[in-house]
Amino acid sequence: MTTIVLVHGLWMTPRSWRGWKERFEAAGHTVLTPAYPGFEIEVEALHENPEVIARLTVPETLDHLAAQIEALPEPPVLMGHSFGGTLTQLLLARGLGSAAVVVDSAPTEGVRVTPLSQARSLFPALRNPANFHRAVGFTPEEFHYAFANTLSREDSDAVWREFAIPAPGNWVWAYGLIANFKPGRQETWVDYDADRAPLLFIGGEKDHIMPPSVNRSNAKHYARSPAVTDYHEFPGRSHWICAEPGWEEVADFALAWALEHARTAPVTAP
Repeated sequence: MTTIVLVHGLWMTPRSWRGWKERFEAAGHTVLTPAYPGFEIEVEALHENPEVIARLTVPETLDHLAAQIEALPEPPVLMGHSFGGTLTQLLLARGLGSAAVVVDSAPTEGVRVTPLSQARSLFPALRNPANFHRAVGFTPEEFHYAFANTLSREDSDAVWREFAIPAPGNWVWAYGLIANFKPGRQETWVDYDADRAPLLFIGGEKDHIMPPSVNRSNAKHYARSPAVTDYHEFPGRSHWICAEPGWEEVADFALAWALEHARTAPVTAP
């Protein structure tokens, strides 16, 4: 059996992987759902202490995740959702993982596609420059548009109450707006031409915050890499693809692809 590491995204905690963790464990796999540093507490506690979120940095988070993966006896399968997909790509660039699947992934540096629905989804964080230093959450209405637009408003509100937390505003500003305009390599840069473990991008057709065009563009950036890079799109799915009705099909597809393509020997990081 395989060890699988599930990396959550922004506005979420490891709680968002509950279904996938239970499903993969029922199939006999070992499943880890590491939190970002300081996110080990429950959703409700993070609402009470948003400074933990506001102070977080990407390098700190990446090192935190890498240390847990490097401590494993064998390279695991990595899976990341949303900004967890960005982090997963950065972990692959470090030579970690036997295979990886990124679901509705936020882009790494150099992906310049910005659909209107994405701009609208991120506007709550970007409309006030002071949010750069804050933890920024979605209202139920904003969450419904950005995350769960294929659900009824009632069902979306239930998801928001149980799962949603604020996100570091500086991440949205720095990597959602500024990174592609600053000179030099930023913290979400990867060498797209380098060898690495196989990587699958999964897009949701109806995703507003990370639309399929973003994921397709991100995947195409790896065209010159000798490693396997695939893309698969699920019709009718939102950003809440990992838990909305029919999520089991997505989870099973991701796992089957990863097990089929997993490398038995680690990639040496450049």
